[in-house]
Amino acid sequence: MTNYEPRPEHRFSFGLWTVGNVGRDPFGEATRAAVDPWETVRRLGELGVYGVSLHDNDLVPFDCSPEEASRRVSRFRSALEESGVRVTMATTNLFTHPIFKDGAFTSNDSRVRRFAIQKSMRSIDLAAELDAPVYVFWGGREGSEVGAAKPARDALDRYKEAIDFLSDYVLDQGYGMRFAIEPKPNEPRGDIFLATVGHALAFIERLEHPEMVGVNPEVAHETIAGLNFCHAVAQALWAGKLFHIDLNSQRIGRFDQDLRFGQEDLKEAFLLVRLLEESDYQGVRHFDAHALRVENAAGVEDFARGCMRTYLILAEKARSFASDPRAAEALAAAGVPDLGRPTVGAYSAEAARALSEEEFDVDALTARGYANERLDQLVVEHLLGV
Repeated sequence: MTNYEPRPEHRFSFGLWTVGNVGRDPFGEATRAAVDPWETVRRLGELGVYGVSLHDNDLVPFDCSPEEASRRVSRFRSALEESGVRVTMATTNLFTHPIFKDGAFTSNDSRVRRFAIQKSMRSIDLAAELDAPVYVFWGGREGSEVGAAKPARDALDRYKEAIDFLSDYVLDQGYGMRFAIEPKPNEPRGDIFLATVGHALAFIERLEHPEMVGVNPEVAHETIAGLNFCHAVAQALWAGKLFHIDLNSQRIGRFDQDLRFGQEDLKEAFLLVRLLEESDYQGVRHFDAHALRVENAAGVEDFARGCMRTYLILAEKARSFASDPRAAEALAAAGVPDLGRPTVGAYSAEAARALSEEEFDVDALTARGYANERLDQLVVEHLLGV
C-alpha cells in the first residue's frame, strides 16, 4: 500500500459522540466547542469515512420539542445525503439523565423501566428512519453499588423482559435491524450487569429471539476487566454473534480511557486486526474513542485520521505476515495448523475403541517444544518493520 488514506470501502465508522467529544471529564469543563451533528457528518465525509453512529440524544436532545426534533433530523438526513456517509449503528442514551440513576431496564422503579422501554422504542423508530442496520444496547446504569439493593436474578429477568419486548416491537414494525449488547464490567456503575462478552453471550441464549441479538464488544471494556480482547472477539465470531465492534485503546487498571486505536499495546491491536481481516466479519470497523482533552478541532481530525491509518497499516502488516515463509514455518513449528484439524471426529464405538488402544510416546510428547518464542518474535519484527 503506497498510502494509508481511508476510503468508504474500508467501512470505517465513528460515533457522533466520539469526534464530537468536547473534552469534558469528571474534573474539568469542556476544552473544545460543540459541533452540530450535521457538521460532524460533513467532516467525516471529507475524511473518507464510511459511516456514523449515534445515540438518540446526540441528534435530538432529551427535552427537544417535536418541531425542533423534526428540523434536526431533516438537517442530519441532508448531511448524510450530501456527504455519502450512512448511519451504521444507533443506540439509546439510557445513562445521562438523572431519571436513570438507579438503572433503566433494571431500575427498581417500574415507572422508570417503562419510560426506558418507551424511550428505546422511539429511538428505534428514529434508527429505522435513518436506515441503521444495527441497534446497540449499552447498560451503563444497569448495575449496582450496593448488592443487597439490586438482586441480580430479578434484574436479569427485567433486562430480558425489555430486550424481548423491543425485539417483538422491531418484528411487529417490520424493521430490518439486529440488536447488539455491549458488555462492560464497571464505570459508571460499580458493577454492571452483562459485564463481559461471555456474560452477554450466555444472556442472549435465554432470550425469546436469540437469532436477532448479538454482541458489540469494545477493546476498552474487556481490557478494563483484565481480559484478552482477541479471545472475546474470537468467541463472538465462533458463536456467530459479532454484530458490531468498538475499536479504541486502553491501559489495564485505568478508567475507561477510549484512546485512539493503537495508542496502547500495538501487538494486541495487530492481532485483533489480523483476526478481523482473516475472519468472515462483514461489519463496519467502528471507532468508539475520542481525541485527547488537550486537542483542539484540528487535533480531533488528527485523531480520526490516526485511528483509520493505524488500522490500515496493521491490516497491511497482517497480509505481510500471512505471506512470509518464515511466519508459515514458525506457525507450523508451533502446531497452529494442527489445531485447526479435528482431534477425534464424531463419536462412534469404533472410534472410541481405536482411541482406547492407541499408544502414545509420552516422553517424546513431553519433550516437544512449540516454538512460541520464535513465532512471537516474528510478530514483533513485522510490527517493527525489520
